[in-house]
Amino acid sequence: MSDVAKLAGVSHQTVSRVLNDHPNVRVETRARVMAAIDELGYRRNLVARALVTSRSNTLGVVSFDTTLYGPASTIYGIEQAARTAGYFVSIVSLKSLDASSVRDAIEYLAEQGVDGVVVVAPQRSAARALETLPVGMPAVAVEGTHRSEVSAVCIDQIEGARLATRHLLDLGHSTVWHVSGPSDWLEAEGRLEGWRSALEEAGRPVPEPLAGDWSPRAGYAAGKRLASMDGVTAVFAANDQMALGVLRAFTEEGVKVPDEISIVGFDDIPESEFFSPPLTTVRQDFDAVGRHCIEVLLRQIQAQGPISTERLIVPPGFVIRASTAPAP
Repeated sequence: MSDVAKLAGVSHQTVSRVLNDHPNVRVETRARVMAAIDELGYRRNLVARALVTSRSNTLGVVSFDTTLYGPASTIYGIEQAARTAGYFVSIVSLKSLDASSVRDAIEYLAEQGVDGVVVVAPQRSAARALETLPVGMPAVAVEGTHRSEVSAVCIDQIEGARLATRHLLDLGHSTVWHVSGPSDWLEAEGRLEGWRSALEEAGRPVPEPLAGDWSPRAGYAAGKRLASMDGVTAVFAANDQMALGVLRAFTEEGVKVPDEISIVGFDDIPESEFFSPPLTTVRQDFDAVGRHCIEVLLRQIQAQGPISTERLIVPPGFVIRASTAPAP
C-alpha cells in the first residue's frame, strides 16, 4: 500500500479509503490510486486485513452429497449470494451428516476464522448437531422443518406437496399414490406430510406410500409395482429423479402417461421439461434460499448484541406440463 501511495502521490490513508470504497474521495484521486494499483499489480493481504478488522470476509458452508440436485443447487445459490455481498465461501462436503462429522466440520471452519457458517442440514442427525454450535458463532441452517434455536431458511416442502396433490385431485383423480424420499430426510418428511394432509382434507383414501431413496432406480422399482396394481391413476413422486424412473417403468409396462396415469415430481430439475412426457413438478427457488441465508447470516455478523433467531420460509412454485391430465 505504501508503494501504491507513493506512485499515486497520495497518503497511505487515502489508498485505504479507496480500497474500502469510502465516499469522501475525489474522483480524480480515486482514478490515480486505481491506476497505481493496476500498474503495480497490488493485491490486498486478506490475512493482514483480518487481523485489523477481526473479520475474514469468508463464510463457511457445511453440506452433504453435493451430487444431488437440491444440495448442489442450494450451495450454488449461497455462493452466488455471498459473492454479491463481498464474501468468499469455504465449503466442507461430508460423506455423512452424523452429529460428530457436522461438529468437526464446524470446528474446522471456526479455526479457519470464518465469520459465520451455513449448514445444509437435510437430515435429522445434522439438525441435532446444530444444537452444539460454538457460543456466539453466527449460523444458519438450510433444510425442511428445522425447529431448534438456530436460524433457518427453507422452502415450504409441505405446501409444495399439497400443491402437487391438490392439482391431481382437481383433475378428478380419486386419490394419489406417493413415492417417498428417505425417511431420515426432513424434506422427504415434509413432502409426505403435505401429500397425506391434502388427501385427508379432501376426504380421500390415503394409500400406503412406496419408499424411495431419491434415485431413478428407486422410482423405477416403485413404477413397476404401481403398474401392476389396479385403480392407480395418479402418482406424486418426492423428486424428479424418482419420477423419471416411474415414467420409464410405466413405458416398459405399456402404461400411457398421462392418458392412463398422471404423474407429478418435485424440484423442477433442468431436464424435467425434456422428459417424455414433460414433467409437471414443484419448483424450488434455490436462488432465493441462498440470498435469504446470506442476509440472515450478515445480520447476525453485524449484530452488536445477542444473536436473534430467524426462520424464513420460501414459497414453492408449481409448473404444469404434459405429464398430468384429467382422470380416465
